[in-house]
Amino acid sequence: MLEVNEKAPDFTLKDKDGNDVSLSDFRGRKVVLYFYPKDNTPGCTRQACAFAASYGKFKKKGAVVIGVSRDSAVSHGKFAEKYELPFILLSDPDLEVIKAYGVWQEKKNYGKTTMGVVRSTYLIDEQGNVAAVMPKVKPDTNAEEVLSLL
Repeated sequence: MLEVNEKAPDFTLKDKDGNDVSLSDFRGRKVVLYFYPKDNTPGCTRQACAFAASYGKFKKKGAVVIGVSRDSAVSHGKFAEKYELPFILLSDPDLEVIKAYGVWQEKKNYGKTTMGVVRSTYLIDEQGNVAAVMPKVKPDTNAEEVLSLL
C-alpha cells in the first residue's frame, strides 16, 4: 500500500457512463478514493450507501468521492442507479490502479487463499499527495471515519 505523503499515482479510468476520469482532474480538491471488491454485494452496497448518505457532508468539506472496483462501467451504472449513488464509480478491469495503490492482495475466505481487492480507502490532498491510508476498512463505518479526517 502507499504511504502518507507519497505522491498518489495518477490514472485515467472509465466512469459508469463510459467517460474518462483522471485523478489529476481533481487537483486542488481533496479526494476520497475508496477501493471495494464488487458491486451489489452486501458489504460493498452498505459501504456505497454510507458514502451516499454522507455525500452532502463530503461536498461541504470540498471533497470528491470516488469508488473503484474491477466491475465494468455497465455494472457500475446499474449499481449507481439502483442505490442512487451520487458520486463517481470507476471501472478498473485490468487492475492497473488497484495494483498501483497496493490493494490487490491475498485474502483468506473460508480457509481458501485467493487474490482480491482489499477494501481500503485513501484520502488524497489538494496537491495530489496521500494524506491518509485506511487499510481493511469496515463498510459500515468507513464514510464516517473519512469525514472525521476531513
